[in-house]
Amino acid sequence: MDFPTTDGEDLIRVRPLKALWHIELNRPRVLNSLSLAMVRQLARVLDAVQQNPQVRCLLITGSGPKAFCAGGDIKWVALQVRSENRAEAEAFFHEEYALDLAVHRSSKPVVVVAHGVTMGGGLGLAAGADIVLATETTHMAMPETRIGFFPDVGSTGWLYAKCPAGYPEYLALTGDDVLGFHAVRVGLATHAVESYRLPDVLRALQDAAPALTPERTTAQKELFELMASVTRPEAIPVDAATDTWVRSYFDGVSSVPELLENLSQCQMQSRLCEGVFRRLSERSPTAVALTLALLKVQRGRPLEEVLAMDERVARWIIQHHDFWEGVRARLIDKDNRPRWHPARYEEVRSFGPLDPFLQNPPGQEQARRPIK
Repeated sequence: MDFPTTDGEDLIRVRPLKALWHIELNRPRVLNSLSLAMVRQLARVLDAVQQNPQVRCLLITGSGPKAFCAGGDIKWVALQVRSENRAEAEAFFHEEYALDLAVHRSSKPVVVVAHGVTMGGGLGLAAGADIVLATETTHMAMPETRIGFFPDVGSTGWLYAKCPAGYPEYLALTGDDVLGFHAVRVGLATHAVESYRLPDVLRALQDAAPALTPERTTAQKELFELMASVTRPEAIPVDAATDTWVRSYFDGVSSVPELLENLSQCQMQSRLCEGVFRRLSERSPTAVALTLALLKVQRGRPLEEVLAMDERVARWIIQHHDFWEGVRARLIDKDNRPRWHPARYEEVRSFGPLDPFLQNPPGQEQARRPIK
């Protein structure tokens, strides 16, 4: 089944393979980034899967060799805000987060093949899956602070449930890349498999789907047993030195200026410190400080509350100077010279505790719709 838009483009493709339904994101020219129409189509298919008793498992992949999903179409969002069509931009976040929650709450197990670029909203889809397959081409990151945005899709909550100590703060604040099978090491993927073996893995999944228990928790255990026989746990790398460094500098970090001061004086892994110091210095101070405040507030909260806060924060930050400036500099003009305001971390408001609940400017606040 294809889901064409009015211009005839098939944004997603659905292949009902008896007990296994396969969704393929189909915008390869833009690394399968999510549009509002695409989110809506995905939500319809996910709902159909929940209603169909013959479906025992859902598989989600990306079209083309380069990406599973590079995230939400943030350039489109920025242009909507710029043209004063804020309602469409807000609808995108509301419906994207509702889709992410629906994946987490699916009654059927979900498998994601995180082949190639898997960032932002792509990680949001993968985060709710039972099985996330990383290949040697996998390239994961939450790079939003680089464009004056923040790591959303619930990540400031679920990173703590998936990653070793220090990595939630490290990944969210720096936006640094996680490559290949390291995605399994840091908790963003569950299994490692070489890309040439994916057809075999997917055939095994299709063959096993009809016998899966029609209850997600038990079916997840059955899928893990299957994956143990067709993936390569021995390929998952070990990097104790980096893990220790991340834990030492990022676990429980209290403020961005303090973090920068520590990085500027570090003796352990000095090249890592210098690189992270430089990258943090290039990012929007407002976005990074806001991200740290969210990490502190969202940790341990129910996912519904995390996503509801994300929606409030998204409505606030898309009106901030740094959001348009970041999108302009990185995605439109591509001069890579954003002019942040304020430009120094010491000048950024504290956002503590997310004051005042990140409401929109007076006269623009709207009633918050519940994430369903």
